[in-house]
Amino acid sequence: MTSIKTDKECPFCSIAEDREVICESAGALAIPDHYPISPGHTLIIPRKHIPDYFEFTGAEQQELWQLVNRCKAILTERYHPDGFNVGINVGPAAGQTILHAHIHLIPRYMGDVENPRGGIRHTIPGKGYY
Repeated sequence: MTSIKTDKECPFCSIAEDREVICESAGALAIPDHYPISPGHTLIIPRKHIPDYFEFTGAEQQELWQLVNRCKAILTERYHPDGFNVGINVGPAAGQTILHAHIHLIPRYMGDVENPRGGIRHTIPGKGYY
């Protein structure tokens, strides 16, 4: 990621210095989610302020996924989850509330929900079961 573009109003462009950084690269960093849905819920955040993940170049996207993989190894060692969900919300219709692209890496644990079948298919209530 070459030029770093920021937005002074964006919470992901101005992360507090005392915030834990799980791991980082030149173009991105990973921090614990401020509102985790499970122990270890992590956000992989590009340093460049672009709302839409699909606007990043292939090389920039690859750097993000390399960081996801590094985080997965760290979270596995720290939390010993039984699985993971990985997700990106693109646009308000998809639930994106902070308009700065980011990837959710969510550790999952046996028994954390009654029936995990369908995983992210439960984004729209009633549509996950098949």
